[in-house]
Amino acid sequence: MKKILVLAEKPSVGRDIARVLGCKNEKNGYIEGPKYIVTWALGHLVTLADTESYGQQYKSWNIDDLPILPKYLKTVVIKKTSKQFNTVKAQMNRDDVSEIVIATDAGREGELVARWIIEKAQVKKPLKRLWISSSTDKAIKDGFNKLKDAKEYENLYYSAIARAEADWIVGINATRALTTKHNAQLSCGRVQTPTLAMILKRENEIMEFKPKNYYGINVIGTKGSSSLKFTWVDNKNSSSSFNEEKVDNTIKKINNSKIEVTKVNKSHKKKYSPALYDLTELQRDANKIFGYSAKETLSIMQKLYEHHKVLTYPRTDSRYLTTDIVETLPDRIKAVNVSDYSRVCTKLLKTKIKGNKSFVDDSKVSDHHAIIPTEERVFLGDLSDKERKIYDLVVKRFLAVLCPPFEYEQTSIEAKINDEKLTAKGNKIISLGWRETYKDSDDEESYDSIPTVKEGDTLEVEKINKTTGKTNPPSYLNEASLLTQMEKNGLGTVATRADIIEKLFNTFLLEKKGKDIHITSKGKQLLELAPKDLKTPELTSSWENQLNDISKGKLSKNKFIGEMKNYSTAVVREIKQSDSKFKHDNLTKNRCPECGKFMLEVNGKRGKMLVCEDRECNTRKTVSQTTNARCPVCHKRLELRGEGEGKTFVCSCGHREKLSTFNKRKSEEKNKASKKDVNKYLKNQNKTDENFNNPFAAALAKLKK
Repeated sequence: MKKILVLAEKPSVGRDIARVLGCKNEKNGYIEGPKYIVTWALGHLVTLADTESYGQQYKSWNIDDLPILPKYLKTVVIKKTSKQFNTVKAQMNRDDVSEIVIATDAGREGELVARWIIEKAQVKKPLKRLWISSSTDKAIKDGFNKLKDAKEYENLYYSAIARAEADWIVGINATRALTTKHNAQLSCGRVQTPTLAMILKRENEIMEFKPKNYYGINVIGTKGSSSLKFTWVDNKNSSSSFNEEKVDNTIKKINNSKIEVTKVNKSHKKKYSPALYDLTELQRDANKIFGYSAKETLSIMQKLYEHHKVLTYPRTDSRYLTTDIVETLPDRIKAVNVSDYSRVCTKLLKTKIKGNKSFVDDSKVSDHHAIIPTEERVFLGDLSDKERKIYDLVVKRFLAVLCPPFEYEQTSIEAKINDEKLTAKGNKIISLGWRETYKDSDDEESYDSIPTVKEGDTLEVEKINKTTGKTNPPSYLNEASLLTQMEKNGLGTVATRADIIEKLFNTFLLEKKGKDIHITSKGKQLLELAPKDLKTPELTSSWENQLNDISKGKLSKNKFIGEMKNYSTAVVREIKQSDSKFKHDNLTKNRCPECGKFMLEVNGKRGKMLVCEDRECNTRKTVSQTTNARCPVCHKRLELRGEGEGKTFVCSCGHREKLSTFNKRKSEEKNKASKKDVNKYLKNQNKTDENFNNPFAAALAKLKK
């Protein structure tokens, strides 16, 4: 009997598919059943070959050997995971396997993972594609009932190859040229370099910013026992002015006068819920609210998708659903009908749930719809604290789009005082709508009601206040705002942005000060040395558009790669001819324990490090690291310094504590009852009191057993 081989991207997904397909015979690296054999990759099992595979001269870095432009790029099996590759290859080439189902992640990179393995295994068998957005049993069953011909995804594969080869060609040549020219580890790439340039641009805007004073006027008017705050506006309806003399003269003009109400307008307003999450928006909110990095948020999302199966596919760039998902919405609401969500869920389930253009639009979904809960019932106790927080963001947003709009009545008042215009505004909530899900939501509007006034009323002036302020410079970029800028400028994709940001930190081109991202001296020098057009987001954005065209069959992969080769030749030429110099300005007096050269002091993402100046040696040593431990005096985060028994926690407030003393103190604190323990005890006591002498308690206890 012929069998079908299914190739998943990870073991966890492979085991889920095997269970659904009834495969129970677990072997080394695959699971077999009567009809299906399910095996898996471990991420990429095949990758592009290193430069030395095109000639031994490329093993050592030499500027005269550049540019390196092979006619065709080779692929190789990754040594670390070669055992699993051989297992997959053996299963694919079995005589009883008649067909292969690609079940890797449904996206550009997932397509590449599978196709490279199939090509390297030299298999020529019919291919089908499983394309699903969640890994629940229902989604897997439905997906296998609607398998697609893999030929439909060949252009996506060509786009993936083009992306991988372009990164290799541009990255290898630009990085080797800069590194060998300046004898320093200088990493350069088609996405990371313009991203770095955006951060420097923001820092320059902050440095060049000159604050200006501005002034305004608030007038407190009274009617009987009620008071009302008015704001002065000029003839351009601006509530502030840089001209202090003009504001002072206006105050003199309106002093000792009465306020005359000229217009009162009441209007019914609606505010609709924010759109559903795509990955970038979720990473932004997780960074703003919880301080999670983009990489960390993606990792948490991946667990919620693969392991817990409670959220849909994370790597999506759409904030809309397709029409076929609408009929599944009631089941998804039932799945999240727990804990704090129950009140809203119960209300929604009593209504007929319909989709509308605000969140359902087939034309705005490419590979995957927005991130929403699956039909799998959630058990909140199974989630870690971080998983719970990310899950909470997604569920609240999902429920919010299904709820009615937030409605309020806005009262706008116009008045005059000696021909100077004043305005006042108040809002009265009519219906919370979706905001019932977001009890603590931030809103620029205030919802305080104001005293009732009508046109023609006259109010006494109780007080006139002159207000002052200063214009603020732009804020430093943090991970949330950097993701916004990358998305806006077409840099990277939802699947790659987190890794790009992480790489810039790991190569010490960026550092963090609190939540703010700052460019390092090394980063600034790299931008001075890098080719001019590689620093602009426009060039990289146009390349991303071309990759998108390849995936749609509008552009030839070979034509795009030809352009990348021509560009790399020009980049190498420009770097070779440059007279610019690179200088380490963070050199210390410490010697490398391996090669004896001087060490560089760098600020890593989690603390200070010493790194050998010799790029080939690359010895690293941690000097200090920022920890999650809190200072017992001021409760700020502690920094851990030193080595071995000399390790000491240090706080900016001056507190110092040896690691051994800290551990001893923490051990003693564990033996004491915490506030949480006390509350738990009291809660149990209350339950005991309630059940005491209750004639039904014993009967209920027996029923529970």
